Amino acid sequence: MRVVIAEDSLLLREGLSRLLVEAGVDVVAGVEDGDRLLAEVDRHRPDVAVVDIRMPPTHTDEGLRAALELRRRYPETGVLVLSQYVRVSYAAELLDAGTDGVGYLLKDRVSDVAEFVAAIRRVGSGGSAFDPDVVRHLLGRRRDERDDVLTERERAVLALMAEGRTNQAIAQRLYIAERTVEKHCTAIFAKLGLAASPHDHRRVLAVLRHLNGG
Repeated sequence: MRVVIAEDSLLLREGLSRLLVEAGVDVVAGVEDGDRLLAEVDRHRPDVAVVDIRMPPTHTDEGLRAALELRRRYPETGVLVLSQYVRVSYAAELLDAGTDGVGYLLKDRVSDVAEFVAAIRRVGSGGSAFDPDVVRHLLGRRRDERDDVLTERERAVLALMAEGRTNQAIAQRLYIAERTVEKHCTAIFAKLGLAASPHDHRRVLAVLRHLNGG
């Protein structure tokens, strides 16, 4: 797995690089702004670009804009954006650009190295990795937009599916049987009018498309 890191804080950029290298990830470049991100992705064609949302010059959404441009120019490169806070509008923009190979994590999650590396690998494989808080906000937005047809338990299962969890992982997290998770998944897809798939990552993408209103 080859990764480019775009983070304007030198300390955090070097820290992320060291964590990933120690986990067996090949960090091919580290940059501090969007222009250099695009240049290094063009040069190295990495599997994943890890991008901070706030970068120079204004430290508002330059990273997001660069990530969206990166997805337009290099759709084969996964994009995992990092943010200090949940911004549903940012997540929605990423989803508007497509759901293959995309993720949105809060920086607090980086401290769990195993989870962070797993998210990078999922995104690099064409899957999705969305922070639990981001998923909860997306689900909340959808409930505000229309009457929710899902039960509370089904919403909990849906949220974990959108994070990229397998049925076994969902069962362990919710302390229920895996067979029960399968029944909830069947009910979720039936209620949302989505075709179920035996492939977990495709199921997650379908759920994310629904969350984005597509």
